[in-house]
Amino acid sequence: MHSPRSKATPMPWSPTLALDMPAMDETHEEFIALLARAVEAPDETLLSRWALLIDHTQEHFDREDQWMQDTGFAADNCHATQHSIILQVMREGGKRGLLGELALVRQMAHELGLWFAKHVQSMDAGLALHLRAAGLDPVSGLVSHPADTATLGA
Repeated sequence: MHSPRSKATPMPWSPTLALDMPAMDETHEEFIALLARAVEAPDETLLSRWALLIDHTQEHFDREDQWMQDTGFAADNCHATQHSIILQVMREGGKRGLLGELALVRQMAHELGLWFAKHVQSMDAGLALHLRAAGLDPVSGLVSHPADTATLGA
């Protein structure tokens, strides 16, 4: 049985990650909690926790990608591309984990925490500004004024 090196969250929630957009902030906090559960998991539950993290991340990224589309954020933007690549890498990690490469999954979890902090502070911070300018209501999905911000994501 694997004994995790540290019980500490790989990337605890921090006010520096808050974007003043509750829908995004709550999802980011959930992501961090699920990532911590995967990092702390013994070998027996690592892959099931990794799968939960992948499912959450898929929903998280799908929601952000939809917001970008609904508000006129550039269709070919690098933000959505990063989402796609990260999900591909996470899924590949899950496959490799099924082949017994649990150390690889653990390393990926560590790297994912480092990437996520940078992603939130750059890509998501910019997206949050764009979404506020577009007047997006994340609960209803209604956009007050997308024409005003159609080129901000370019």
